[in-house]
Amino acid sequence: MSEVLDSTAQPAAPTTSGVPAAPAPSPGSEVLLGTAHLKKYFPIMGGLLRHEIGKVYAVDDVSLQIYRGEKFGLVGESGCGKTTFGRTILRLEKATAGSVSMGGQDVLALHGDALKKMRRRMQIIFQDPYGSLNPRMPISDIIGEGLLAQGDKVNGWGKRSIRDDRVGDYLEAVGLRRDYSRRYPHEFSGGQRQRIGIARALALDPEFVVCDEPVSALDVSIQSQILNLLSDLRSQFNLTYLFIAHNLSVVQYFCDRIGVMYLGKLVEVAATDVLYESPLHPYSVALLSAIPVPDPRVRKKRLVLRGDVPSPANPPSGCRFHTRCWLRERLGNPDQCSTAEPPLQSVGPGHLVACHFSDRVTAQAVQESAAAQSVIDTATAAE
Repeated sequence: MSEVLDSTAQPAAPTTSGVPAAPAPSPGSEVLLGTAHLKKYFPIMGGLLRHEIGKVYAVDDVSLQIYRGEKFGLVGESGCGKTTFGRTILRLEKATAGSVSMGGQDVLALHGDALKKMRRRMQIIFQDPYGSLNPRMPISDIIGEGLLAQGDKVNGWGKRSIRDDRVGDYLEAVGLRRDYSRRYPHEFSGGQRQRIGIARALALDPEFVVCDEPVSALDVSIQSQILNLLSDLRSQFNLTYLFIAHNLSVVQYFCDRIGVMYLGKLVEVAATDVLYESPLHPYSVALLSAIPVPDPRVRKKRLVLRGDVPSPANPPSGCRFHTRCWLRERLGNPDQCSTAEPPLQSVGPGHLVACHFSDRVTAQAVQESAAAQSVIDTATAAE
């Protein structure tokens, strides 16, 4: 199904220290971006003199590797720190502690011209295709704004004619006509606006792109077009994606590897097929059990999590998931879950899990726990 108003066809390092040792997804893969013990805390201000009275632990000690050319998905509930993690990597948010390595360079240590050059290599596609485009600027200026900021004598992007040619090239690359550059955002549909946002991100020829829920605000029919476009562009421009999303089915379709976050912590990392076939963290199991089966004849028993998500300003001690963990309840509430924080450790080739009892997560245990849930819990989840 084509988009409204869219009459054109779609076109076709060194390892960061402190990161758990996980094998690359394929032989010879190169680590493009790595984070080591990355933290981002937001201060809570209060009192008569507006002093700091607490912190929101949005991203807390996250170590991760993303390989060149891969599509890495990041999933989790709202407020778990996915978007903050992506923005901190790009230095749109100032990191509290830790390090970010891009091609062997410490991103957080760069300043001035060095940081300006690094920004060409790292871009972002925003979630909202309506709010991320300036309604008072034509498309040529929206896409060309970054080119103008990064212009120098070598690339010549400071010249209007060169910028306009490049803007036209990238509009065509995302399936729009060159003459659309003279139009304004309100003249486009949601899917077309997101294509414009993608063109803006790619105009500087980046290596790494953070896709912050790029299809969550679009119709289902348009989502597939944008996902296929992103996949084609990855091959065409040799891109690497950090794909942030809520829709687990979309992530399964699009991503090569997946990381699961909970309350600012990374709790599991694995190849897509491995994670969906045999998740080993209790939270990952619960997330995947919530995926609906598109078959009315199949009645899937969902594993319901009890209680509310704790506040990131006052996270639980030990494992942050222990207050809602079905496995801990099944094992008799061992003290280790509430007193010792589990490290993110390797449990198989490329499979990392942060759980003291990941070896107890079996298909039988999941089925028995789901079957033992009360009717009230199941009805609440259905609502």
